[in-house]
Amino acid sequence: MEPELKPVRTNDQVFGRGASYEAAREAVIAPSAQKVLRNTYLLLALTMVPTVIGAYIGMQTAGVIMASPIVSTLVLLAAVIGLQFGIAANRNSGIGIALLLLMTGLLGWWLGPILNVALAMKNGMQLVGYAALGTGAIFVGMGAIAATTKRDFSFMGKFLFVGMIALLVAMLANLWLQIPALALTISTLVIVVFSLFLLYDLNRIVRGGETNYLMATTGVYMSLFNIFANLLHLLMAFAGERE
Repeated sequence: MEPELKPVRTNDQVFGRGASYEAAREAVIAPSAQKVLRNTYLLLALTMVPTVIGAYIGMQTAGVIMASPIVSTLVLLAAVIGLQFGIAANRNSGIGIALLLLMTGLLGWWLGPILNVALAMKNGMQLVGYAALGTGAIFVGMGAIAATTKRDFSFMGKFLFVGMIALLVAMLANLWLQIPALALTISTLVIVVFSLFLLYDLNRIVRGGETNYLMATTGVYMSLFNIFANLLHLLMAFAGERE
């Protein structure tokens, strides 16, 4: 819904005598923040299309990834990082949207082998559904906190970035070490870190810190993707029923 156009009012008219300038400032930026948030959700819904298509293709061509999982992971990681730089460089054009859809399709393709393993279990469909519901619940919860709290979570940015880099290094190391307990620990920490990233990104949108919906969508999508993939990994490890 488009925000209604209303006449400009003074602080006293809107908030009552003695209201702070900060409250007036927040009221002015609210419609623009709502627009960015709305466009982010719309584009996020669109990214699900190439993700699903990519996942289907990935399930049919899982052998390509499984033949050399380490090389495939490194190539995928390099491609995703490169596409993110491309999205940032074209954030104000249709090229950026095309690159985002390409990236989501590529990440969907990478999910294919994981989905194959999950669906080979007796309760595989349930596990995928639980992972999707869990991801959705985290998304709704973080969105509600970001939209209702007055707290600014921008201070978390540096800590989360460092945490993400540490987890990436640990994940790459475990590609060679192949320690199951470490893999489960990494998955748990990834869910925590990217849930907080989700809160951080949504809070920035609500507070007007992020004004580009393409960049906002990219950040939110990456958080949701990582939460879903790692939540599914944990569910398969602890609740999977093998044939």
